[in-house]
Amino acid sequence: MYMKELHLGRILAENRRKRGITQDELAEFMGVSKAAVSKWETEVSYPDIMLLPRLASYFDISIDELLGYEPQMDRKEIQKLYRAIAEEFAAGFFETAVEHCREYAKKYYSCYPLLFQIASLLINHSMMAPEKQQLNCLLEEAKELCRRVKTDSGDPNLCRNALHLEAYCLLMLGRPEEVLEMLKPESLVAGTPEPLIAAAWKMAENTNEAKKILQASIYRNVVTFLNLLPSYMEICTEEKEKFEESCRRLYAVSDAFRMERLHPGIILTCYITMAQGWMKMEEKEKALEVLEQYAELADGDIYPVRLRGDEYFDLLDGWFEEELSLGEYPPRNEKVIRHSVTQAVAENPVFAGLADEPRFRKILEHLWRQEEM
Repeated sequence: MYMKELHLGRILAENRRKRGITQDELAEFMGVSKAAVSKWETEVSYPDIMLLPRLASYFDISIDELLGYEPQMDRKEIQKLYRAIAEEFAAGFFETAVEHCREYAKKYYSCYPLLFQIASLLINHSMMAPEKQQLNCLLEEAKELCRRVKTDSGDPNLCRNALHLEAYCLLMLGRPEEVLEMLKPESLVAGTPEPLIAAAWKMAENTNEAKKILQASIYRNVVTFLNLLPSYMEICTEEKEKFEESCRRLYAVSDAFRMERLHPGIILTCYITMAQGWMKMEEKEKALEVLEQYAELADGDIYPVRLRGDEYFDLLDGWFEEELSLGEYPPRNEKVIRHSVTQAVAENPVFAGLADEPRFRKILEHLWRQEEM
């Protein structure tokens, strides 16, 4: 497990030698014995807490520098830690992974990007909790981390993301009234700044950067649409024509932007929503048709699941790594993703009425096969 520790002894010795100071000289200044300084440097024992300011002042460094304590992690370190803990979840070490989440949240309580990702880890793996009560506790912990980030980080984008994640926790906890109090629909006429930013880059004779900005905005808005439409479809199952038209439009956008290849995870979610909708309308044949598409995609060449561009979105590979907190990779380990893809069908009560259908059994065979790869 990746972890930063305190390194007072090493840092003390390095600073002393760098300045040409003997252990005797340091001991005399600090009013202690040479043996005490030696024990500090070998970390057999540590200075009294009241001596730390004087030690730091003597070497003209901060107390944090003296201790080797870094209260912040950079983006690469956060990504590395996230993936390490996600691997623990995937390997079945649920309690250990949760404890590591708590440990790092306490240790880096002022590193707000890390706290946000710890909250994401807890949420994305909460369904692995053996009991409902434990699942709810994890959601509560994630919610409180999001609240701290939202309140104290000062980063507008991080605050907004934390707000949305906190609202998601509340929804999962069955508290919709609190969600409605927190969130307000954004103005449809507010617009986005990307066209102005792109125009500025073009005026500055950097057309490539202008294209990159616009490609990223188009990609992000297509993904936003594919997130919004299934939510709309879920509440349109009593209006068959509206539901069917929503399906057509979803297929059209997905095909136009080749999202099965570029973002298969979101398309799998769309297919599940569509199949569930058809089942609620007692259209078993249509539900089976969509589930076959789901299984074919899940059993296809989509792993490792990650965000990617193509010949149209040809400037985004670097953008994913630069702009997204976890880079191009998803928030869950591949093993966990494969299992959840199967679970979404095999353990979904909506599809219980298909259990005796040969086509449905074949769909499950496809899904079990992709999980074992």
